[in-house]
Amino acid sequence: MTMPKVPDLECTDIAKSFGAFRAVKDISFEIPSGSFFSILGPSGCGKTTLMRMIAGFEEPTSGDIRIKGHSVLGTPPNRRNVKMVFQHLALFPMMNVFENIAYGLRCKGVATADIRRKVHDVLERIALPDVAEREIHQLSGGQKQRIAIARCMVLDPDVLLLDEPLGALDLKLREAMKIELKLLQHQFNTTFIYITHDQSEALVMSDRVAIMNQGRFEQIGAPQELYHHPKTAFVAGFVGDSNRWSGKVRASDGTGGRVETLQGLQMAFTAAGGQSVRDGDAVEIFVRPEFIRTHRKSAGPAANAPDENRMDGTVESLLFNGANSRVLVRSDHGELIEADITLTGDNDVRPGEAVTLLWSARHAMCFAGGGAG
Repeated sequence: MTMPKVPDLECTDIAKSFGAFRAVKDISFEIPSGSFFSILGPSGCGKTTLMRMIAGFEEPTSGDIRIKGHSVLGTPPNRRNVKMVFQHLALFPMMNVFENIAYGLRCKGVATADIRRKVHDVLERIALPDVAEREIHQLSGGQKQRIAIARCMVLDPDVLLLDEPLGALDLKLREAMKIELKLLQHQFNTTFIYITHDQSEALVMSDRVAIMNQGRFEQIGAPQELYHHPKTAFVAGFVGDSNRWSGKVRASDGTGGRVETLQGLQMAFTAAGGQSVRDGDAVEIFVRPEFIRTHRKSAGPAANAPDENRMDGTVESLLFNGANSRVLVRSDHGELIEADITLTGDNDVRPGEAVTLLWSARHAMCFAGGGAG
């Protein structure tokens, strides 16, 4: 009989209070071995406090943290097989690359021959075999990032914590490093726990993502699940771009129906997150720009399916971004709506042009508990 594999990290009812303020509120989750797991949330939501508890820099007020099945409560950071990469990397400028990576091994009393072998092995694995003798100031930003990870990975940690490590990089390098980090995680097959407020980083790199808000996890799931099937209004609004309306349900069978928005728009919707939505409920409606079709009125009346919503408006602006271009439309009700569009440079829609926007009821995600009056 095969025994179930012990998770690399398991947190049970973890909470942290600073006086009367509860920064982390009874969080439970587990991370399977070899996963890339991200914790995504706005500034101040508690994600860095949670990471500091996992690393051992903070003790939980309550709850338990287990690494490879063993509780680490009361275990100091240097006795946990957990390593951490910070945003500013903290490489030693007075040491060359070899000495930076070897530092932790020397502190552990590893033999010189083994240090040399381990350092050169980890440099091969991060695809920088020829930089051992370089000074830190001679490295590019991406190379420094990889050296900071190598310095941790040479110690064979059970878990690697990364606290917004791409935050100090310029945009182009940040985009490249997303792919680099994912490849490195596969190369080492070590559990990476990545803290960020940047949704594109979390969605691109992660096997699973936890969305954190006000000290709690709102939802944990694969990036595609969080994007297409959010369980709360916060997740729907935080992950990806969305047009958002508040309103009140005027007719519902529990799983869908019609809502009247605060601006007076009548909209067909589908209840999201497994909720049951009833007549009279105040709700929030989210529609992603890629699900909105833009029809030029000059081309004649728009044909629409029975369950499609429609809204008339005027193009206010075009946001060109190649295949990911977008049109901003001011509706006749006064809202500014975003819709994805293909701009080819040949007979594109133009500012001031009258258009009709159309979207399906199944793409109008409805969550109870909005602030409609």
